[in-house]
Amino acid sequence: MRSIMRVLVSTFALWLTTLIVGGSGARGFWIEPINDDPYSPLITMLLVALVFGLVNGTLGKLVRIVSIPLYILTLGLFGLIVNGILISAIAWLSGVAGFGLHVDGFWWGVLGAIVMSVLASIMNGLLGTNRKKKRG
Repeated sequence: MRSIMRVLVSTFALWLTTLIVGGSGARGFWIEPINDDPYSPLITMLLVALVFGLVNGTLGKLVRIVSIPLYILTLGLFGLIVNGILISAIAWLSGVAGFGLHVDGFWWGVLGAIVMSVLASIMNGLLGTNRKKKRG
């Protein structure tokens, strides 16, 4: 149940990020729906959030482990670059699929990653989806 809530939180954070960072029209950081169906934007957001979770869980962990010295050297600021790289990877996968997340450039990806992580952290904190399950 907690995993489903986290995907929904990521989807909502992604939607808010496209509103905040994307601006008007197709520039900056935006979502291109699958088709013209009225529910298509929601389905596209859910798919992109699932892909984001998969990429973050696999490629993200690998990149973070390999770049530990850069994290230490930059006091953690390299994490912003890593998140921008992951957003760019997700945008590339979306481009291959023909729908989903589109990013104008690397720095738009970094800005989108910052906004999305702040929004997701706030929502996860409010909903309690980050808390460990109590045993006993």
